[in-house]
Amino acid sequence: MIGALGGHGDQRALDLGGTVLTYAELDAAIERSPQAAVCDASALPVLEALICIFAAARRGTAVIVEDPATRPERGEIDPSSFLLVATSGSSGRPRPLARTAASWFDSFPEFTTVTGIEAHDRVLITGPLHATMHLFGAVHALWRGACVTDDPAEATVVHAVPAVLRRVVLEAPRLRTAVVAGTMLDDGARSAASGIEIVEYYGAAELSIVAARRVPEPMRLLDSVDAEIRDGLLFVRSPYRVLGAAEWFGVGDRAILGSNGELAILGRGEFAINVGGTTVMAEDVERTLESMDGVRGAAVIGSPHSVLGETITAVIEHDDAVTLQAIRAQARALLAREAMPSRWITVDELPRTGSGKVARGRVKELHS
Repeated sequence: MIGALGGHGDQRALDLGGTVLTYAELDAAIERSPQAAVCDASALPVLEALICIFAAARRGTAVIVEDPATRPERGEIDPSSFLLVATSGSSGRPRPLARTAASWFDSFPEFTTVTGIEAHDRVLITGPLHATMHLFGAVHALWRGACVTDDPAEATVVHAVPAVLRRVVLEAPRLRTAVVAGTMLDDGARSAASGIEIVEYYGAAELSIVAARRVPEPMRLLDSVDAEIRDGLLFVRSPYRVLGAAEWFGVGDRAILGSNGELAILGRGEFAINVGGTTVMAEDVERTLESMDGVRGAAVIGSPHSVLGETITAVIEHDDAVTLQAIRAQARALLAREAMPSRWITVDELPRTGSGKVARGRVKELHS
């Protein structure tokens, strides 16, 4: 049943902000939730938002979960809509999306198999629900019968982008599984989570989950998902796509697809930087920089050059204890000549999306 909870009775369902609800209490709260054709959960606390979301799923109505600060313009709502969300805006302005309840709930069994999340787990959500990876993680946990929490000390499973995972592992001694998405896993985050099972998945707001793996296994397409490469770019056919999306949806990522469903993501096609005829992928340079001591985050963009076409600009957020000179020395030892930034900008804080991803589109606006 769409909107069904996986737990019951006195099992703990929510432990958020010091408030605990059992599954019996959560079920009752969902049933009491006011009836509305469209519920706006965008500005609600997480606990109240989840009640609103499950109420909409059960009743076949719609719920809006957007960033209140960057709401996209939205036209007429499709009557089959359940969830009204937006893209993260990591490469530009957020765009409105709408999906049916089935486009998420139908993927939960396979997601459970991949992640191994059990009813006894306490699942830590590390970002706002308008970031769909966190919303998906919270809704799946309640469907599974687990407890959704904001207390790292109690968490056994966490959903996080790699940059956030580095911090969370220091605060969550009981973690056994980290579910990573949003950006590709870097060596620094992987090293920080040593001893914890890491499940990495690749997806898009328009498609939900496309492929997943248990590190260090290769990424593989979900059983229900098809993909093909066209001119180096990934196109996906998925039953989990949003309303209005093309049957074969162009993700915009450069990728390599193996004959057995193995998928290697090379980076965003629009952020391939041509340095004197050599293609440098921004994500590759960013992962290298973020693996270095003292670098908390990095964004790499192309800057116009009269001879080379483009050169690399690195915008970094780093610890005060490590100098830019030291970071540049580390980079020279790790990066190919073409990928070495010729321009360095340090900032107190990089612009980020709700999930914690660096908003590279905003960086480009500020520093091109």
